Amino acid sequence: MTGLNERIPVPAADLEAGVARRVIDPPVGIRARNWGPADWNASEGQHRHMTLTAIAFRSSGDEPVVLITADATWWRRVADEIGVRSAVLATTGLPAERLIISLSHTHAGPVLCAADAHLEGGELIPDYLEHFAVQASDAAREAIGALATARLEWTVGRCSLAGNRELTLDGRALVAFAPEETADDTVLVGRLTRDGAALATIVNYACHPTTLSWQNRLISPDYVGAMRDLVEDATGAPVAFLQGASGELAPREQYTGDLAVADRHGSSLGHAVLAALASLPVPGSALQLTGVVESGAPLGMWQATPVAVDSTVAVANAAVELDLVDLPSLDQLAEQWADIDARSREERLLRARNLREGYIDGPTVQHPVWVWRLGGAVLVAHPGEAYSYLQTALRARFPDHAVVVANLSNGPGFVYLPSDDAYERGAYQAWQTPLAAGSLARLEAHAADLVTSLI
Repeated sequence: MTGLNERIPVPAADLEAGVARRVIDPPVGIRARNWGPADWNASEGQHRHMTLTAIAFRSSGDEPVVLITADATWWRRVADEIGVRSAVLATTGLPAERLIISLSHTHAGPVLCAADAHLEGGELIPDYLEHFAVQASDAAREAIGALATARLEWTVGRCSLAGNRELTLDGRALVAFAPEETADDTVLVGRLTRDGAALATIVNYACHPTTLSWQNRLISPDYVGAMRDLVEDATGAPVAFLQGASGELAPREQYTGDLAVADRHGSSLGHAVLAALASLPVPGSALQLTGVVESGAPLGMWQATPVAVDSTVAVANAAVELDLVDLPSLDQLAEQWADIDARSREERLLRARNLREGYIDGPTVQHPVWVWRLGGAVLVAHPGEAYSYLQTALRARFPDHAVVVANLSNGPGFVYLPSDDAYERGAYQAWQTPLAAGSLARLEAHAADLVTSLI
């Protein structure tokens, strides 16, 4: 029951923070073939800027943590991810558990695979990876150098952009909008301020950036770009986007070459972010039931009042052991996919080969997980593509905290973690992943244990 002087809590942290932004546009002509049906290989231009944002956090006097978000596709090989992350660690001197590099997962970005250097447009990839590493390192160093007192506060919005993409048609499992299925519409928004002025906005939303597909030949951040531009124009501060647990979530309307559709999707999410920000009280306060005013009716007065918050920054990094399916050989896969077109078969085989290198070594795998506590929030990050169960279950377990969940963060383990019923339906994510059914639940339980250890 509500009582006098009760507050509506705002998950928050008083800490030190610093922010840095870089533009990481690749050169025109870089390999950007991310779709099996594509009959082209190299990009022909740019839609919107590709950006990288670094945010450093620190409890007063402690070692910082650095979160880097970047417009990028996905790592195809462990060696490329290690190369970029190692460069940032060497520049900053941070231990590995205090750095997270999280990719937006746009499917309209350059291929991040140095092993493709012999293919058309691939000759530009090694230099771009070096550029990525340099920009990430410089941004991290700048963010650490800018550390100063700030407040981080969280709120929840809603956006219907994402739909469930597990459609069954005539008994066949497709990757397409399934109107009869539900989708998590949570937009978790972090407002970072200093002396009441916006320093950065953190946006955590689960939706595959697959609006633009094989028809589009331009490098693009997909919907994330228009969202970011809209929010940054309104707030005057950089946006850091974290791709949520979106293994089965994607825009209802997708697989197009129409840039206007991607921008419309970004506008939808951007307005949801701004609406969520507008729902927050002024920085450093929370709504409190301060008294009753007698009028024509007794009026309860909820007013924004100053509130002290936690300043804890703590980290945990530990892998969870996951079981593998009985993996077919690459020759067996080639035979299995013999009836599909050659370009799509080549793309599937290349992905299967890359997934195995550097991650699978024995009958089980060690899947890494990073958990950070930032005052009243926890960030759970891992390299795979988990289904939304990961975020909905963790948020249900820890309702008093803002639980930020980020797929496609660090590595190795760039694999799907589908729900058990996806295996039963024969969904793409289930037959593509080397992980066995039950892996998603095991990951969630492991992440929950790490969160519990920090809070």
